[in-house]
Amino acid sequence: MQSVADYSSNRALKLMAIGTMAGLFSGLFGVGGGSVIVPLLMLWLGYDERVATATSLAAIVFIAAFAAAVQGLYGNVRVLDAVLVGVPAVIGVLIGTWLQQRLKARSIALMFAAVLVASAIELIVR
Repeated sequence: MQSVADYSSNRALKLMAIGTMAGLFSGLFGVGGGSVIVPLLMLWLGYDERVATATSLAAIVFIAAFAAAVQGLYGNVRVLDAVLVGVPAVIGVLIGTWLQQRLKARSIALMFAAVLVASAIELIVR
C-alpha cells in the first residue's frame, strides 16, 4: 500500500482525471471501471492488468454507489432487478478473480481488448 508521500502532484492529477472520466462515463453510459479506469491506469500510470483491475474495482464501489443513488432520485433504478443481477454477480466475481490469478497477463489484456472491440462493433451495428 502506498503512503500519501508517494504521490506526486502529476500522479495525483492523473488519478483525479481518470476518476472524473470514469464518473462521467458511469453517469452517461453506465460504464466506467473496465472501459475507462483500467486502460487509463495501464496507459498513463503503468499499472499491470491485475493491479489496474483491482484498483478499478475498489474505485467503482464509490462511483456505483453514488451513481445509483442519483439515478434512484430520478426514479430510474429497478431495485429487484438490481438484486437479481447483483447477487449472482458475486459468484461471477469469485470465478473471474480466480481465473485472473491463473492466466498470463498478456492473455487477460487480449481478452479485455476483444471484449471492448466486440462491444464497439455491437454498438455500431445497432
